[in-house]
Amino acid sequence: MEEKSTVQPIAINAVETYQCSGCVGEADMSCYEASDDFACKKHCAGTIITGTGRIFLGMPIGFNRLGAQEETTIYIFESLADGWEYDMYNIPVWKHLNDNGHTLVRGLCPRTNYAWIHIFLEDCIDKIECREISNADIMKMD
Repeated sequence: MEEKSTVQPIAINAVETYQCSGCVGEADMSCYEASDDFACKKHCAGTIITGTGRIFLGMPIGFNRLGAQEETTIYIFESLADGWEYDMYNIPVWKHLNDNGHTLVRGLCPRTNYAWIHIFLEDCIDKIECREISNADIMKMD
Protein backbone atom coordinates (compact mmCIF):
# COMPACT_ATOMS: atom_id res chain seq x y z
CA MET A 1 0.00 0.00 0.00
CA GLU A 2 1.37 3.41 -0.98
CA GLU A 3 1.78 5.78 1.93
CA LYS A 4 -0.24 8.98 1.85
CA SER A 5 2.98 10.98 2.28
CA THR A 6 4.28 9.78 -1.12
CA VAL A 7 1.09 10.65 -3.03
CA GLN A 8 0.94 13.97 -4.90
CA PRO A 9 -1.16 16.65 -3.12
CA ILE A 10 -3.43 16.98 -6.19
CA ALA A 11 -4.18 13.25 -5.95
CA ILE A 12 -4.83 13.38 -2.19
CA ASN A 13 -7.39 16.13 -2.67
CA ALA A 14 -9.09 14.31 -5.56
CA VAL A 15 -9.31 10.95 -3.77
CA GLU A 16 -10.60 12.52 -0.55
CA THR A 17 -13.16 14.59 -2.49
CA TYR A 18 -14.46 12.01 -4.97
CA GLN A 19 -13.89 8.68 -3.24
CA CYS A 20 -13.25 8.79 0.51
CA SER A 21 -16.41 10.76 1.33
CA GLY A 22 -18.62 7.84 0.30
CA CYS A 23 -16.38 4.83 0.89
CA VAL A 24 -17.13 1.92 3.21
CA GLY A 25 -13.43 1.79 4.16
CA GLU A 26 -12.66 5.15 5.74
CA ALA A 27 -13.62 8.80 5.35
CA ASP A 28 -9.97 9.68 4.73
CA MET A 29 -6.98 8.18 2.93
CA SER A 30 -5.87 5.94 5.81
CA CYS A 31 -6.68 2.82 3.75
CA TYR A 32 -5.51 4.23 0.37
CA GLU A 33 -4.12 1.73 -2.12
CA ALA A 34 -2.48 3.18 -5.24
CA SER A 35 -3.56 2.20 -8.74
CA ASP A 36 -2.22 3.05 -12.21
CA ASP A 37 -4.07 6.36 -12.03
CA PHE A 38 -4.63 8.51 -8.91
CA ALA A 39 -7.75 6.62 -7.75
CA CYS A 40 -7.82 4.29 -4.76
CA LYS A 41 -8.03 0.58 -5.65
CA LYS A 42 -9.89 -0.18 -2.44
CA HIS A 43 -12.72 2.30 -3.00
CA CYS A 44 -16.18 0.82 -2.50
CA ALA A 45 -19.35 2.88 -2.76
CA GLY A 46 -20.93 2.55 0.66
CA THR A 47 -23.95 4.85 0.64
CA ILE A 48 -27.28 3.19 -0.14
CA ILE A 49 -30.47 5.10 -0.92
CA THR A 50 -33.73 3.15 -0.81
CA GLY A 51 -35.16 2.82 -4.30
CA THR A 52 -31.90 4.01 -5.89
CA GLY A 53 -29.26 1.62 -4.65
CA ARG A 54 -25.58 2.33 -4.02
CA ILE A 55 -24.12 5.72 -4.91
CA PHE A 56 -20.75 7.45 -4.98
CA LEU A 57 -21.38 10.04 -2.26
CA GLY A 58 -18.64 12.50 -3.32
CA MET A 59 -19.80 12.68 -6.94
CA PRO A 60 -22.39 15.08 -8.40
CA ILE A 61 -25.82 13.87 -9.50
CA GLY A 62 -25.52 12.28 -12.93
CA PHE A 63 -22.21 10.70 -11.98
CA ASN A 64 -23.02 9.28 -8.54
CA ARG A 65 -25.23 6.25 -9.23
CA LEU A 66 -23.88 2.78 -9.79
CA GLY A 67 -27.23 1.57 -11.12
CA ALA A 68 -27.31 -1.92 -12.60
CA GLN A 69 -23.53 -1.78 -12.96
CA GLU A 70 -22.42 -2.52 -9.41
CA GLU A 71 -18.89 -2.71 -10.83
CA THR A 72 -18.67 0.94 -11.94
CA THR A 73 -15.14 2.18 -11.31
CA ILE A 74 -13.85 5.71 -10.79
CA TYR A 75 -10.55 6.54 -12.50
CA ILE A 76 -8.74 9.77 -11.61
CA PHE A 77 -6.21 11.24 -14.05
CA GLU A 78 -4.15 14.40 -13.77
CA SER A 79 -4.76 15.23 -17.44
CA LEU A 80 -6.56 13.94 -20.51
CA ALA A 81 -3.21 12.75 -21.88
CA ASP A 82 -2.96 10.34 -18.91
CA GLY A 83 -6.38 8.79 -19.55
CA TRP A 84 -7.76 6.21 -21.93
CA GLU A 85 -8.15 6.58 -25.66
CA TYR A 86 -11.83 7.02 -26.48
CA ASP A 87 -12.92 4.82 -29.38
CA MET A 88 -15.60 2.26 -30.25
CA TYR A 89 -14.62 0.17 -27.20
CA ASN A 90 -14.42 3.03 -24.67
CA ILE A 91 -17.25 5.46 -25.32
CA PRO A 92 -17.74 8.66 -23.33
CA VAL A 93 -21.46 9.37 -22.86
CA TRP A 94 -21.68 12.41 -20.55
CA LYS A 95 -19.16 15.07 -19.60
CA HIS A 96 -19.33 17.82 -16.99
CA LEU A 97 -16.99 20.57 -15.85
CA ASN A 98 -17.46 20.91 -12.09
CA ASP A 99 -16.84 23.89 -9.80
CA ASN A 100 -13.30 22.63 -9.07
CA GLY A 101 -12.37 22.95 -12.76
CA HIS A 102 -12.25 19.16 -13.11
CA THR A 103 -13.75 17.35 -16.09
CA LEU A 104 -15.95 14.37 -15.18
CA VAL A 105 -16.83 11.80 -17.85
CA ARG A 106 -19.29 8.93 -17.55
CA GLY A 107 -18.91 6.24 -20.16
CA LEU A 108 -19.07 2.62 -21.04
CA CYS A 109 -17.38 -0.23 -22.83
CA PRO A 110 -20.33 -1.65 -24.82
CA ARG A 111 -18.60 -4.88 -25.79
CA THR A 112 -18.22 -5.93 -22.15
CA ASN A 113 -21.09 -3.85 -20.67
CA TYR A 114 -18.64 -2.16 -18.30
CA ALA A 115 -19.44 1.32 -16.97
CA TRP A 116 -16.77 3.76 -15.79
CA ILE A 117 -16.25 7.31 -14.58
CA HIS A 118 -13.15 9.31 -15.48
CA ILE A 119 -12.14 12.38 -13.52
CA PHE A 120 -9.56 14.63 -15.16
CA LEU A 121 -8.02 17.14 -12.78
CA GLU A 122 -8.07 19.80 -15.49
CA ASP A 123 -10.53 21.54 -17.81
CA CYS A 124 -10.45 19.37 -20.93
CA ILE A 125 -14.20 19.49 -21.60
CA ASP A 126 -13.73 20.80 -25.16
CA LYS A 127 -11.44 17.90 -26.09
CA ILE A 128 -13.99 15.14 -25.36
CA GLU A 129 -16.81 14.39 -27.78
CA CYS A 130 -20.03 13.46 -26.01
CA ARG A 131 -23.10 15.07 -24.41
CA GLU A 132 -22.18 17.91 -22.05
CA ILE A 133 -24.16 17.98 -18.81
CA SER A 134 -24.60 21.50 -17.39
CA ASN A 135 -25.31 22.50 -13.80
CA ALA A 136 -28.89 23.22 -14.94
CA ASP A 137 -29.17 19.63 -16.27
CA ILE A 138 -27.87 18.28 -12.97
CA MET A 139 -30.41 20.31 -10.99
CA LYS A 140 -33.24 18.66 -13.01
CA MET A 141 -32.02 15.12 -12.23
CA ASP A 142 -33.29 13.11 -9.28
